[in-house]
Amino acid sequence: MLYKSNQDLPLEIRTRLSEGYQDLYRAAFNSAIHWYGEAPKAHRVALSAVKMQSAMYRNIV
Repeated sequence: MLYKSNQDLPLEIRTRLSEGYQDLYRAAFNSAIHWYGEAPKAHRVALSAVKMQSAMYRNIV
């Protein structure tokens, strides 16, 4: 299942992540679902992408 917009994301993702991180999660999830074909794995990949981006941002600021 692909997420076409942030409104399609699970409630937990929409409430815990800012809009920018929701965009990142959605893009990473959609890419990973194509690559792996498994939603649980795509979810882990997307969360990892968000975590990496937030860590990079903290190191810059």
